Amino acid sequence: MYCFIKPLDCGFSLSEVETEAVTEPEKVQGDEQVSQVETALTETKTETKTETKTETKEKQKSDTQSQPTTKVQDKWGIAHIYSSYNNTIIHITDLTGGETVAISSGGHHVNADRYESSPFAAMKAANVVVEAAKTKGFTGLHIRVRAVGGVGSRVPGPGAQAAIRALARGGFRIGKIDDVTPIPHDTTRKKGGKRGRRV
Repeated sequence: MYCFIKPLDCGFSLSEVETEAVTEPEKVQGDEQVSQVETALTETKTETKTETKTETKEKQKSDTQSQPTTKVQDKWGIAHIYSSYNNTIIHITDLTGGETVAISSGGHHVNADRYESSPFAAMKAANVVVEAAKTKGFTGLHIRVRAVGGVGSRVPGPGAQAAIRALARGGFRIGKIDDVTPIPHDTTRKKGGKRGRRV
């Protein structure tokens, strides 16, 4: 019986053939171990690369999240459009309605009286008002359209639609569009007298 742990102590000596047979598998096992170590090293390198990539991505995400995003706040105003069959008046105020931002009317931009309520005059007035409101930093508008109302016409004049389109094309964000024509619950007496208007 051979003792391979301590062959000198057992009293037996191994021949050269047996030593070669013993050492060759050890060499093969050593080569396998070296290849295993190399594969393990390459795996750890790839793992560390992927970990560093994920860490850098997480750092970039955290950096972008930690940086304050400077969003420009919208500045809203109210565009009051009074549109009758005689004129179109566009008046932009702040949200409280107490401070005038810009005002213009159709009569400022045409010569003849009959053209004051035209869509062209309303568009010109709206363009003037748009430029003035932009210089004061307004970015959005709520629109309030008003006809004559009361005993007069409850339908807005021809310049109302053109004014709204011109405001929208001016680059403003359009919020609510309201009809604020004053309609009485019980109307006042119309002009014309007891027998009506004599033609």
